Amino acid sequence: MKKFFGEFKKFITRGNVLDMAVGVIVGGAFTAIVNALSNNILKPVINWVLAAILGKDSLSELYTFLLRTEVTDPTTGEVTVDLANSIYIDWGAFINAIINFLLIAIVLFSIVRFINRVKKIDFDGDLTKEDRKILRSKGIKLYNKDAVKAYLEEKAAKAAEEKAKADAEAAEKARLEREANPTTEDLLKMILAEMKKA
Repeated sequence: MKKFFGEFKKFITRGNVLDMAVGVIVGGAFTAIVNALSNNILKPVINWVLAAILGKDSLSELYTFLLRTEVTDPTTGEVTVDLANSIYIDWGAFINAIINFLLIAIVLFSIVRFINRVKKIDFDGDLTKEDRKILRSKGIKLYNKDAVKAYLEEKAAKAAEEKAKADAEAAEKARLEREANPTTEDLLKMILAEMKKA
């Protein structure tokens, strides 16, 4: 039993399971937002346009009847369609589903596009605050990938040049110091070189 709960804990704390849970919860909340936008903002506008064009009051009245059953109200004598016993195509529900799909697709596209732009701007964390200041002072926008890349390449070239110069200076300093304070091995080499000359 302990092994079972250990495996369950390992499974439930894995990153992708938690990400999926967060995605489902956010997706549920997002669906409520899209439905509210569709039902409370877009549907009234569409209903108004349809009323102007078709003479219908709303999407809920857009039917094509295959079998129409009518009911007469005995008190008023008014004839109404009995939708429960009729066979019909509900165009309003279909149009509403299309609107909801398009809304979700547009919003998801916008989110993915924004995330992709942020990823492009990030440049794997190569830009520091100082780099961002310099780019701003040069008038380079962070989304201008080519200009930022050129700046980073120029920065890397300068850093390599400065490193090579510092290494050469350090090597020269070490050589001069060794000449000023020769080791026993250096002295023996010098003596051997003088003996070969003689």
